[in-house]
Amino acid sequence: MLTTRQLFLRHQAQTSDFPLLLEIERAEGVYMYAPDGRRYLDLISGIGVSNVGHRHPRVVEAIKSQVDKYLHLMVYGELVQAPPAQLAQALHETLPQHLDTVYFTNSGTEAVEGALKLAKRHTGRTGFISCLNAYHGSTHGALSITGAEGFKNSYRPLLPDVRHFRYNSFDDLALIDEHTAAVIIETVQGEAGVRVPEPGYLPALRQRCNEVGALLILDEIQCGFGRTGSFWAFEQFGIEPDILLCAKGMGGGMPIGAFISSQEIMAGFKTNPILGHCTTFGGHPVSCAASLATLRVIQEENLLAGVAEKAARFRRQLVHPAIRAVRGCGLLMAVEFDSFEVLKPIIDQALEHEGILTDWFLFCDNSLRLAPPLVITDTEIDEACAALLRAISAVCDGSPALAQ
Repeated sequence: MLTTRQLFLRHQAQTSDFPLLLEIERAEGVYMYAPDGRRYLDLISGIGVSNVGHRHPRVVEAIKSQVDKYLHLMVYGELVQAPPAQLAQALHETLPQHLDTVYFTNSGTEAVEGALKLAKRHTGRTGFISCLNAYHGSTHGALSITGAEGFKNSYRPLLPDVRHFRYNSFDDLALIDEHTAAVIIETVQGEAGVRVPEPGYLPALRQRCNEVGALLILDEIQCGFGRTGSFWAFEQFGIEPDILLCAKGMGGGMPIGAFISSQEIMAGFKTNPILGHCTTFGGHPVSCAASLATLRVIQEENLLAGVAEKAARFRRQLVHPAIRAVRGCGLLMAVEFDSFEVLKPIIDQALEHEGILTDWFLFCDNSLRLAPPLVITDTEIDEACAALLRAISAVCDGSPALAQ
């Protein structure tokens, strides 16, 4: 009889020649457990997914309760079902008044695809502008606006009429013109290594979009749902989007995404043609029940209030000659080293010898990703920092160049 690892390697499609191959049997809170009982502290939340921790009791209870009622009933938007309707209302209550209509998807990349179609439908234009080193997903439309050529060249032709500008460049805003349907931008860039907007940059971007009639799409798939210390990251920067994207942390571990806009803009999918955007499983009742429970946990357990101090606690402790910088917005943080050649052994050391799961960024491979569940405690932060410093020292302290 084949082991789970053998089945994984033999029959499950791989995305690299070097999968992590960490076998997990169960998870709870900030920890994951291997079949032999070894415990791993998860410092990346499944890449920004488990914002309320693994298997939060209220999320699990919401899932069980919904499973006892019904599962999938009908394709999106035809039958009246309480979980998506109640979740849509709860999301609207966290948002500016004009963002009152939610289209549920199964993932972040599907939310991107829907938003691109919606922008073209509403404006009658075809042009899109996104940022260099932006990541928006892997489907064809989302890949087209991803700002890294190495990810795209093997899959061309992609969407035409897509341009890229530099995040935080005021000069590049002039590229937005009357041919632009929308600018799509991460409020805080994730895979670029946690890049935070300069003062005034996002308001200037919002103003330029207004001047030429382009829509502004904010991608908060990674930085939304409390990750940065406010429920939505854009709340910290004095702007409002025309279309907002979310996924990852919104499901409490269940697959779900959404693009959110106004009734006026979203009405474009109703006619010419009808069913202008369709999905079979979007708004799945179990995922929506889990998402609503996640939202309530963030609000009612006051998780946002602790984010800034928890981030500061990481910063105070992560001090070492090999660390070149610590960037962040809330509990989305990047710890920079000289190179990938320095960072990768540290990640491996932390996992193999300290039981700490970390990662790097797609477009910033000299920086270590820190995005722990928002429920992480002070004691767990101290444990994680001590383990990371031991890993850094084990790799770097023997190198005179790194000890300067």
